[in-house]
Amino acid sequence: MHRPLIYCWSGILLLLIGTSAYAEPDAAPFVSGFDRFARHAEIEPEVGGKLLLSELSCTACHQTDQSDLAPKGGPRLTGAGNRLQQQWVKEYLAAPHAVKPGSTMPDVLQHLPAEEKRQTIKALAAFLMAQETEFPTIKATGANPVPYEFWKKGNVERGQELYHKIGCVACHEPDETYEPGETKISPTDQMLAQLDPEDIIEMGLAAKMRPVKSVPHGDLPTKYTRQALTFFLLNPEQTRPAGRMPQLKLKAVEAADIAAYLLRNQKTEPAENAANNDAALIAEGQKRFVQLQCVNCHAAQNLKPKQFAKPLVQLNAKAATSCISQSQPGMPAYPLDQQQQASIQQALASLPLKHKPEPKQRLAFQLLQLNCYACHVRDKQGGVGFNRKPYFETVNHVDLGDEGRIPPTLTGIGFKLQKKWLAKVLSGKGDLRFHMHARMPVFPKSVVGSLPSEFETADNSQKLQQDKQVFPDHGKLASAGRVMLETGCIQCHPIRGESMPGVVGTDLGDVTNRVHPQWFHDFLLNPASLKPRTRMPTFFPDGKSQIKTLLDGSVDQQIASLWSYLKAGEKQPLPEKILAAKSKNYELVPEKKPIILRTFMQEAGTHAIAVGFPEKVHVAFDAEQVRPAIFWKGRFLDAQGTWFIRFAPPAIPLDKNPILLPAGAPLALLKNQGQPWPEFSANDNPYQFQGYRVDKAGIPTFLYRFSEYEIEDRFAPGKKQSLKRTIKIKGTPSSGALSKLWFRGLAGDSLKQIKPGTMKNQAGLTVSVSNAFAKTSQLRTIKDETDWIIPLPATDNNTADSTTIEVTYQW
Repeated sequence: MHRPLIYCWSGILLLLIGTSAYAEPDAAPFVSGFDRFARHAEIEPEVGGKLLLSELSCTACHQTDQSDLAPKGGPRLTGAGNRLQQQWVKEYLAAPHAVKPGSTMPDVLQHLPAEEKRQTIKALAAFLMAQETEFPTIKATGANPVPYEFWKKGNVERGQELYHKIGCVACHEPDETYEPGETKISPTDQMLAQLDPEDIIEMGLAAKMRPVKSVPHGDLPTKYTRQALTFFLLNPEQTRPAGRMPQLKLKAVEAADIAAYLLRNQKTEPAENAANNDAALIAEGQKRFVQLQCVNCHAAQNLKPKQFAKPLVQLNAKAATSCISQSQPGMPAYPLDQQQQASIQQALASLPLKHKPEPKQRLAFQLLQLNCYACHVRDKQGGVGFNRKPYFETVNHVDLGDEGRIPPTLTGIGFKLQKKWLAKVLSGKGDLRFHMHARMPVFPKSVVGSLPSEFETADNSQKLQQDKQVFPDHGKLASAGRVMLETGCIQCHPIRGESMPGVVGTDLGDVTNRVHPQWFHDFLLNPASLKPRTRMPTFFPDGKSQIKTLLDGSVDQQIASLWSYLKAGEKQPLPEKILAAKSKNYELVPEKKPIILRTFMQEAGTHAIAVGFPEKVHVAFDAEQVRPAIFWKGRFLDAQGTWFIRFAPPAIPLDKNPILLPAGAPLALLKNQGQPWPEFSANDNPYQFQGYRVDKAGIPTFLYRFSEYEIEDRFAPGKKQSLKRTIKIKGTPSSGALSKLWFRGLAGDSLKQIKPGTMKNQAGLTVSVSNAFAKTSQLRTIKDETDWIIPLPATDNNTADSTTIEVTYQW
């Protein structure tokens, strides 16, 4: 059932075509692009076969000079000893397709006699468990806290929510117990929801409605420890350089949460793999690793392949015995089904190629390999599966239609986006759609580095060559463009971070550095021609302007004026309506007393308390992590988002160069001065924030509790636009306590002592304490981070149960 306008997605799943998508998994190798398109004749069988040749890494042994058929390869095994559980390794080597149905790894031991197979597995496992590398050090920042042993502190419920919202379920199986939020249905999907399955087939919409099968996880609890899976999620490229599993820009605590969810059925944390000191067995395993050609697909100990099979172009597609057929003696076994076998045979029969593939064909094949079609549509192919759409939501369920929650189309993207911007997006630095929960993943540069050029070549109409002539005069028309923006653009889009109340669209301030001029012109002239079903209206119906008095009503001139204005950037004033909105006291200006605002800030979290002083020096306190997070000078904050916007963007200091303070609490109990400074997630933070009190001058003092200590933390303006911090600590450590209370004055990549009691970090932040405290301070470096710590209480100005330390910050 569904409600009018509001779509309850669980009901529509009953109407899906092709229930085989939910059948028990079989042993045939699973390749997303083949299963989704080749099985249903949506790509040529020959293309499906080539995809299998690449994704099954056939060309790791059967070499080819066709770059698009380069083998995907298996994961790096250089750290297998501390990434994988030994028992799982043995079971997987014995029967890969039984342990992980859908695995793309062949069974290379199937032809061995039972005893030899057992001994070979024992030796290979010993060799692989000897391959150990240290897990990388994850450096904390204000936006990415890294609690001590963070991988042990994941939260299953948070992990489940992240897994279903940020994009994991575009490829992997959703949890049937998870209920996505109600989402407003698009008109197209509303129509589909009303159709009978027979009507759907008759109208040729079966592909659109067909469920998309999932990339299998396998039995993760028997394969990984929490630490290993957490670090894999943080950076899949480290172990899987082929990029089929991308990085989703996870913070350390987010990766720990998702790992906790995926391993939720792991009853106890597996013990560490037992050390194997049998050098002879390890050496035998290394020898077999090369002989069995495991090294052709997997990197381990800098070993190089020594054997290759017959080159790909020389293979006989109709040979009586081959790897294609099941269980051939002396050959690796791929349990290919009949359709997979037939597709590979057709691909082999097409070799050698008489002509190089066209740019569009090459690009489409690469998108198949990377499974970009799981999220994106290109040339009417792919896109988020109908059975997965419910999991793509906007933040706070803001109604922006499918455009606001579903990843954008790639059709014509090379005509739309400039290469430099597309490269930025692929590198993970081009986020614009902050209203979407789904994240644009990051693929290895070695895999996607050529994509911007490939897109431009494939989509390069004659128009792109005329880009420089589209808007030849940027300057003279800019003032008219400012007027044009008020005809409707600013009702949906911010400009350089400023906007009308309630606006949540993408910012147009940098658009001239993102899109091609010709696309900009054509899109404004007729948005639906380049983006079907877009919510963007046309302001030039029938190609005519509605403002006859501006630039003589010339459509081309008016569009050029918009580009000119946006290209000019800050050289041009904001549109008049935005300036008028800003004048309505949305910008908070401390005049006689400080202003205190609870808000959401990118570096200070969802429980930020911003304090602005008339002296134009300000601080944001993170009440969740219980620490000062940001210092800045000049203008304070714009409260418009906090007060008026349902989907509130983070409040941003109105200063271009705010100072971000180190992550972690200001005080800690350390057993010795060499112990790392602890960091905590929100759930295990021993600090208890207890609010704040305001004195007669309007200055807040933050109150919190830590262990046996009650702490008062006050920030006030100092001389020369500095901040003076006064921390008062009350409490007596319990009898026999082994730890000492320390204050961390400063941390950074490097610290420089300016004078006794004064330190400066690489960001230009200077911290000063009295000489009495400075005498007992310690400067230390642990894991590439230097910090300056001061033991408390000091001996001179303290009572038996209280300590006061004054700190001055200048930048």
